[in-house]
Amino acid sequence: MENELRLAVLIDADNAPRTALREIMAEVAVYGSATIKRIYGDWTAPNMGSWKPLLLEHAISPFQQYSYTTGKNATDSAMIIDAMDILYTGNCGGFVLVSSDSDFTRLATRLREAGMKVYGMGEKKTPKPFIVACDKFVYIESLKAAEQQASAPSGKSAKKKAPAPAEAESPALSVKELIAQSVEDLADEDGYAYLGDLGTLLIKKQPDFDSRNYGYAKLSRFIAALDGFEIDERHNAKYQGTQVFVRNKK
Repeated sequence: MENELRLAVLIDADNAPRTALREIMAEVAVYGSATIKRIYGDWTAPNMGSWKPLLLEHAISPFQQYSYTTGKNATDSAMIIDAMDILYTGNCGGFVLVSSDSDFTRLATRLREAGMKVYGMGEKKTPKPFIVACDKFVYIESLKAAEQQASAPSGKSAKKKAPAPAEAESPALSVKELIAQSVEDLADEDGYAYLGDLGTLLIKKQPDFDSRNYGYAKLSRFIAALDGFEIDERHNAKYQGTQVFVRNKK
């Protein structure tokens, strides 16, 4: 696409699981075109060798950063300096920061202050400050789970289906309240909110909001599973498709 967002993908090899690299890069493609793809770490370390075939597969450039001092993460500094260099070249419109390390909180904030779109990807252990510093944050565990569910044989997939409505509600009732309030914020005179706008607002309010965290590939399916919402599908002749609207049950 001509107007596709050009992204710089920067990966902290010390704090990113190599087993999820394929899923990470597939998720990046949803947000834009990965113009720059770099990964940082001490490639002289014996345990880094298993990264090589994965980097070749995705054309990701490894950047060497020696661990000069024990207990200090030199990779962070190299990645931050590179990010600022890329920012000033003006070749990208957004960044994908792949790490579970809170040291990138200030970097994410600075990039957004400069008008950049910032996507974060990390494990569920990622500290909250880094998560909320991003425009959107995706949990790598959710990417892996969604991929495993999608690739499972039909028989096994049926056995391992998404949680039932009651199960989906129980992990976080505050999520249901977040959705209800956001619907109210966007509601028209009939109380309906367009699903596309609702999804955007939910991420603005809570950057790590993702229906995949609750076992649902689509936001519409997650909301339909929650008691308390009405869904209205409307055919749109102009766009030759269906638009989904949501409202709180009265």
